[in-house]
Amino acid sequence: MRERRRVVVTGIGVVAPGSMGREGFWDMITEGRTATRRISFFDPARFRSQVAAEVDFDGVKLGLSAQEVFRNDRFVQMAMVAADEAVADSGLRFGVGDADDAPDPDRVGVTLGSAVGATMRLEQEYVSVSDGGRLWEVDPRYASRFLASALVPSCGATELAVRFGAHGPATVVSTGCTSGIDAIGYGAQLVEDGDADVVVAGASDAPISPISMACFDTIRATTDSNDDPEHASKPFDARRNGFVMGEGAAVLVLEELGHARRRGATVYCEVTGYANRCNAFHMTGLRPDGVEMAEAIDRALAQGRTSPDEVGYVNAHGSGTKQNDRHETAAVKRSLGPAAGSVAMSSIKSMVGHSLGAIGSIEIAATALAVQRGVLPPTANYEVPDPECDLDYVPKVAREQKVDVAISVGSGFGGFQSAIVLASPTRRES
Repeated sequence: MRERRRVVVTGIGVVAPGSMGREGFWDMITEGRTATRRISFFDPARFRSQVAAEVDFDGVKLGLSAQEVFRNDRFVQMAMVAADEAVADSGLRFGVGDADDAPDPDRVGVTLGSAVGATMRLEQEYVSVSDGGRLWEVDPRYASRFLASALVPSCGATELAVRFGAHGPATVVSTGCTSGIDAIGYGAQLVEDGDADVVVAGASDAPISPISMACFDTIRATTDSNDDPEHASKPFDARRNGFVMGEGAAVLVLEELGHARRRGATVYCEVTGYANRCNAFHMTGLRPDGVEMAEAIDRALAQGRTSPDEVGYVNAHGSGTKQNDRHETAAVKRSLGPAAGSVAMSSIKSMVGHSLGAIGSIEIAATALAVQRGVLPPTANYEVPDPECDLDYVPKVAREQKVDVAISVGSGFGGFQSAIVLASPTRRES
């Protein structure tokens, strides 16, 4: 039987609200600072939910060329910036010919997740060709030459593959709000299965646009706490009333352990398991028993031969909707059993909002840093306990705690439930 290839994280890049870069992001979430504010991208007065977690992002100032900014939607630009940081952090030298430490291009893959893709670019293009919606028959003369790439979901993965000369598998993952977990989970499987030695994996979304806000307004999934944006996102709190829309990107460099060791790379953590399930129950609803998320957690733990009592931290989906937080609490109890009551669990959406497909990767970045640094980010704004949500949610203040095994979980419209397990690289030395 072939020995299982071990997958480790050797680079992390983050573009998040309220900060820029991996270290700024880490400082912000461990200090419990929130980045939610009234929407500034457009006048939100006509919407029920008027708050969001926006990124103060300028692609040119962050190293992109004017042409890269012109041809790409905001979500692709953020993915490129996050990927640049992750690759630099990893120490890998892509595209340097026959250098001894350059990865084989045929053994480098890309997996990029996104829930809504180039939503902002498509909406802007429609406004142009329809003259603000005035024309039923649109005028194609006013469309950009790059409209086609905005329409094709693969545009982000294509840009990253070209950027790093990756000739291996290049994949787009779009499974709603679990896209970020699923993209990294699939990337880890590519390495584990021997299809790649290095995978640039992550997710990006830029959904703060009128069309996206209107969609979530309609089903009342987003908060209407417009008078206090800083405290609008309240996961697991009894006062919670919906999520705060966000945006951002996170990219990780995944690498086969032996490949990383041979070049002396710094390792953040090991990816020991990943699984996803679908509840086939309801497009937006969740069963309160959390069975499907529990199954994903169980399978992810089993892949790494990890017992529930080894888990020290759960990075929660924690969207701040009534049903999600209740469902997730039940799932963790079902999977971890008696150990659930003593396991720390927190939601960084309380600080950076819910960036749809991107948030899963941003949360994995936070989880990897928590494992490496022994600090657990808090759930900001948690003040009033809910009897149905009765676990340890690390309220308001970060906690220093050594963690050998952590889980990051996600839940998405359409019934998607995903879990990924990260462990200290020294936990089980082979």
